Amino acid sequence: QVQLVESGGGLVQTGGSLKLSCAASGSIFSIDAMGWYRQVSGKERELVAFINSGGSTTYTDSVMGRFTISRGNAANTVYLQMNSLKPEDTAVYFCNVKGSTRFVGYAPFDTWGQGTQVTVSA
Repeated sequence: QVQLVESGGGLVQTGGSLKLSCAASGSIFSIDAMGWYRQVSGKERELVAFINSGGSTTYTDSVMGRFTISRGNAANTVYLQMNSLKPEDTAVYFCNVKGSTRFVGYAPFDTWGQGTQVTVSA
């Protein structure tokens, strides 16, 4: 079993900053990738940023240059620093982690966090 705990969402004015955190715990053998997604009610969940085990990152175009994804010193943590926030960034943000467990055969896991609300006021 792998669990994710997210924190850091909230209400901020346009142009402000927030930092989201996600900590993974449980029967983790290795982590292949960690990412942040967001979802607005009535719309599909979309990828915001992604970091793989080698440290390579990917961002959706709308957040390029404003958001930064990083891994913590504790390798099972991932952060999303969000700067210059815009009202269109308002969404529920979900952490996603993919990897292998310590179970026999190193069974893969693909786990989602519970989501944290980010609201940017105009």
